[in-house]
Amino acid sequence: MAAYSALDFMTRSTGGKGRAPGRSRRSTQGATRKAPVVRAPRKPSAWLNRIIILTGAGVVLVAALQAYISLQAIPVRRVMVTGELEHTRTELIQDMIQPALVGGFLRADLQLIRSQLEELPWIYRATVSRRWPSALEINVIEQLPIARWGDSGFLNHEGEVIDSGNSEEWRSLPLLQGPEGSAKRLMAGYQRILEILAPLHLEVAQLQLDQRDQVEVVLQGGTRLLLGSEDFLERMHRFVAIYRTQLASRAGEVERVDLRYETGVAVTFAATSQVAGIQ
Repeated sequence: MAAYSALDFMTRSTGGKGRAPGRSRRSTQGATRKAPVVRAPRKPSAWLNRIIILTGAGVVLVAALQAYISLQAIPVRRVMVTGELEHTRTELIQDMIQPALVGGFLRADLQLIRSQLEELPWIYRATVSRRWPSALEINVIEQLPIARWGDSGFLNHEGEVIDSGNSEEWRSLPLLQGPEGSAKRLMAGYQRILEILAPLHLEVAQLQLDQRDQVEVVLQGGTRLLLGSEDFLERMHRFVAIYRTQLASRAGEVERVDLRYETGVAVTFAATSQVAGIQ
């Protein structure tokens, strides 16, 4: 009983741990210090990203809208007219297009301006373009009369009628006459006849088409060529061949050449009114 008490006493005196006498007690406070925790920055949430994107887009849109409105307000400050103009005044063109420029530089209807210009009698073709920052450039090609058409008016190279009034400047041009609606056909035929006659250095004074489709050519100098209503270009080639071989030496005497035969021609000479058949 006494031994148990002594053992119990020793245990209590050592703090109940059973350490041997003389061994120092090791302090445990602060023996394992934890590293400081560094937290990663938080990413913006999805809704914040959307707000940023929408705000940026709104700023860009407003800026673009303001720029567009500013451009719309720019007036046309200058109209440049280029091209060789002999019958159309530059001032007439500039005055004519003013109503189309009221809306400003960007709103000017270029297609409308072009159409209006090409309705002028002497304007064959017009092109209209913008030149930054506030100018329009108009290039004009005037009509070039190739022949007179009937009692008044002229034809261009496409057979289009030029309503130019009684211009004395072009009265020396060849005369083309034909039924209504035949202008383009006659102009095409006239140009082919010129090509055929070019080697002979003969020029056309008149080209006529009557109601029966009979074609007649009057050369400079008065010689008449009766070509009929069929194959008149082929008959012109026949005239060239006969002229070279038999008529060139008497060209001034030839009054009329009738080519309405399948082969050969009938030639009337002015001095004697003699009609000669030539094969």
